Amino acid sequence: MSKCKSYRRFPLSVLLGFLVLAPLAISQKSTPLVKIERLKAELDSESNAMSIGRNPYSAGFNGSQQMNVDRYPNSNVCLVVYGDGKYFVEKKDAHNPAKPKVKSAAGVLSADELQQLKAVLDDEELKKITMPKDLVVPDDATALTEAERLDVQVDRGVGLQQFTFMKERLKRGPGASGTSSGSLSGMDVFLDSGAPYKKTVNPLMKWFDELGKKNKLVDAKPQYCQ
Repeated sequence: MSKCKSYRRFPLSVLLGFLVLAPLAISQKSTPLVKIERLKAELDSESNAMSIGRNPYSAGFNGSQQMNVDRYPNSNVCLVVYGDGKYFVEKKDAHNPAKPKVKSAAGVLSADELQQLKAVLDDEELKKITMPKDLVVPDDATALTEAERLDVQVDRGVGLQQFTFMKERLKRGPGASGTSSGSLSGMDVFLDSGAPYKKTVNPLMKWFDELGKKNKLVDAKPQYCQ
């Protein structure tokens, strides 16, 4: 199997395997109003390859091989908000995978803050978002160097709205004919399944980021993030 063909299976068989959003460990019995998790992973540094004793990109992949994101520099931020305004924020920094740092905070939104969030969630265009199509990987892609995953879940009363956006940065190499299919040989390519919805999702992500900045996080054990 060629490196290219092995890689083309990567986003489905491997990337979704190690970036999949694990169920959040929530003690409350009620369904959260909204859950948001954003995970970023860096996968191509020399130190990463050395940490597992081989270069994962040149080794090839098959359905039984699963890369563990915890063995690579990564960061994760998650937020859980309930209908009564109670919320939990958690951040995990694993730029040193052997010693991940986890911090968290809990609080209660004011009536105005909760109303602001509900107004954002009630946007008609946001309600229309469903799971986007899988990213299409170029034939000359040789390595995945960075990945970012955004998971959003909203309680719509009659059911849950869920969608996942993936961003990938890929290295490109010579194609089968010896030339790159890109405009310049060796240029990185960026893929983003959430690009068509960026304007619609921006208010929610702005709210997500601002709430995270307002909280004083303290050392904690992982509980909500993957």
